[in-house]
Amino acid sequence: MDLAEFRKEYSSRGLRREELNPDPVAQFSQWFIQATELEVHEPNAMTLATVDGTGMPYQRTVLLKYYDKDGFVFFTNYSSRKATQIAANPKCSLLFPWITLERQVIIQGHAEKISTAESLRYFASRPRDSQIGAWVSNQSEVITSRKFLMQKLSEIREKFHHGEIPLPSFWGGYRVVPEAIEFWQGGPARLHDRFLYRKHGSDWAIERLSP
Repeated sequence: MDLAEFRKEYSSRGLRREELNPDPVAQFSQWFIQATELEVHEPNAMTLATVDGTGMPYQRTVLLKYYDKDGFVFFTNYSSRKATQIAANPKCSLLFPWITLERQVIIQGHAEKISTAESLRYFASRPRDSQIGAWVSNQSEVITSRKFLMQKLSEIREKFHHGEIPLPSFWGGYRVVPEAIEFWQGGPARLHDRFLYRKHGSDWAIERLSP
């Protein structure tokens, strides 16, 4: 299929240096709030890129659960493919593809486990079925069939039929600590606006990149 003519002209909304917050997390928050208000589907969905021991990159969509001045937090099974790769090489990248707003945010940095107390606080806020799901799935492992998965679901539901569901020792959060954050705004004639924040000590330097 030839996709040469499959193109869309971006708006002239643009992004100017004087509009940017000197703090990239504050700038991210501004864009994230706008994406939420404009009802972008799953605005907290982000592509997480990691690398295995051979240098092969992997990508998957995960959900941002919260963020603060220290970084961007997601949760997973500590035996999953992504967690195994992070253990070997914590460098990773996040991409927020807010296509309908003609925007992207790319975050580069390293991932580190959050504390058990922080993971427990989030786990306790999850719906009960989501808590059970964390116990059911040995994420990324090969399974024989969906029937096997549903059988295990029944077993876990029976096991925790009464009382609170405890935090699994093999499940928790990672915080991606940013070292560089790029804000991309689509522009007409493919002259997009790109601004890159780079961490220098406790400060951030901002550079405009060519589209």
